[in-house]
Amino acid sequence: MKAQDSATACTSIAVAGPAHGTTADRADALASQHRRLAAGRSGTLLAALGVVAFSLTFPSTVWGLESFGPWSLVGVRSVLAAVVAGGFLLALRVPPPESRHWAGLAVVAGGVVIGFPLLTTLALQTSTTSHAAVVVGLLPLTTAAFAALRTGRRPSRTFWLAALAGAAVVIAFTVQQSGGALQRGDLYLFAALLVCAAGYTEGGRLAGRMPGWHVVGWALILCLPLSLAGSALALSVEPVRLTAHGVIGLAWVAAGSTFFGLYVWYRGMASIGIAKASQLQLAQPLLTLVWSVSLLGERLSPAAPVAAVAVLVCIAVTQRARS
Repeated sequence: MKAQDSATACTSIAVAGPAHGTTADRADALASQHRRLAAGRSGTLLAALGVVAFSLTFPSTVWGLESFGPWSLVGVRSVLAAVVAGGFLLALRVPPPESRHWAGLAVVAGGVVIGFPLLTTLALQTSTTSHAAVVVGLLPLTTAAFAALRTGRRPSRTFWLAALAGAAVVIAFTVQQSGGALQRGDLYLFAALLVCAAGYTEGGRLAGRMPGWHVVGWALILCLPLSLAGSALALSVEPVRLTAHGVIGLAWVAAGSTFFGLYVWYRGMASIGIAKASQLQLAQPLLTLVWSVSLLGERLSPAAPVAAVAVLVCIAVTQRARS
């Protein structure tokens, strides 16, 4: 009798156990899904803030060139951004990255701290901001391609079709804005496109292993000796004529574009993926054109609203596509 009771008790326990486990598993799965959705929304918002910050880079660079030569502007902006980043790293006592991460940080430094700012600044001496926006129109597609090669993650066919369509709209619009003629700065712009896409991809990968602002901060610190030497040499050769626009432009490209913009950008990429985050930049050329009209007095084509709607549709498709 006791044996039978024991068997019955054991059976009861065996039946009850899986029921509780199933309910708990469902609750955990639901909570996990909510966390992923919240992280996705937060990541999209952070990446979008980065795009807004980057969209002011070309107009701010044009302002900065009122006071500084191209080499001086790039060198000083890197030094100032490194000082800001270094202050945060020291105040929070952030330890140096592991040795295996320094090669990736060197790619970030070469691509987005030195390469892209220098090449686009040289291009903006002869190109308008609307023409230079062609680079940003191609950057999302190029970054997605770099990310696919570097990380091995393959977005869906729908993603690629929407990304190609968005790039085509932006290129057609910005080329029409610039009159369709190639300019001397185009070689600088295409080179900037390649180095920046490489830097974004590597920075996005590293942001999955350390906080995004650590990636930006250590990349800037890595460039600091070169930036100091370059600034000193450039300032001794190029004339400096300080104006309000020049100082504001320098301050923004240093603190806004180079530090804050890259910080939120890399955090966003770490949350939603490099490929998806990169497609938010399809809106950047159109935002740059808005700033060009309001800050620089350039004329905006009536086709801008049509292009804006088309690009927003492409962005929506890429954000919903499987990646």
